[in-house]
Amino acid sequence: MPELPEVETTRLGIVNHLKGQKIIQASVYHAGLRWPVPSELPSLVKNKIIHDITRRGKYLLFHLKNGTILIHLGMSGSLRLTDKKTGRDPYEHVEFRIGKYFLRLRDPRRFGAVLWTSDNPELHPLLAKLGPEPLESEFNTDYLYKKSRKRQCAIKDLLMNSQIVAGLGNIYVNESLYVAGIRPTRTAGKLRCDESDKLVKAIKKILEKSLKAGGTTLRDFSGSSGEPGYFKQQLLIYGRDGEKCTKCKTKIKRIKQGQRSSFYCPTCQR
Repeated sequence: MPELPEVETTRLGIVNHLKGQKIIQASVYHAGLRWPVPSELPSLVKNKIIHDITRRGKYLLFHLKNGTILIHLGMSGSLRLTDKKTGRDPYEHVEFRIGKYFLRLRDPRRFGAVLWTSDNPELHPLLAKLGPEPLESEFNTDYLYKKSRKRQCAIKDLLMNSQIVAGLGNIYVNESLYVAGIRPTRTAGKLRCDESDKLVKAIKKILEKSLKAGGTTLRDFSGSSGEPGYFKQQLLIYGRDGEKCTKCKTKIKRIKQGQRSSFYCPTCQR
């Protein structure tokens, strides 16, 4: 699934091209995404100027005068930006003609979303309860430590709860826990204050490195230009079960937590 760095990489790849441009036309080829694409969307956005493109968690927000388009890339979605009209891929479900550009949502598994709100987007049901952004100052040692108190869930599950911190996903939580030396199964309520500090710093460090590298390519993610992200080459723990830990040479283990895989070093992570 595209996580925060992938979504932010996509935003950075399109905002300078599309900000201030007029939406000439919106075409919905398949409305049956995770939630139905609103039938009135093409008429609502036609001839409207894109004032800005921002991100909240894993959602991209296209701000127009009369409302906001919310786009989520789902499990395997991507936005492709081109200045040429080309044949449509059967997995491309929504297309915006914006100035001289064509912006298409490609989503093979159709878990993505293209939604509309005419109200304050921060109050939208999908955004209203999101926790702080992990790279902003509100997400800090004191915040994480207080949120973890008396929690009986695993620390990994706490970090992947979007109401605690927005936008973190499986890859980056695994990587951050490894850097911080904390086992993903550790009970969240047992996190010490100094460990909270290490974990917050690790999360910010890992996300910043991934943003510089352009995200992570594991299956279907690519940036707006179609170029893949390259952070996969720098992954320390994720997907490396059976390989040796780069710190202590112990074999990395893989377990299931919920429906997702967790990777950890039995020696380095406690």
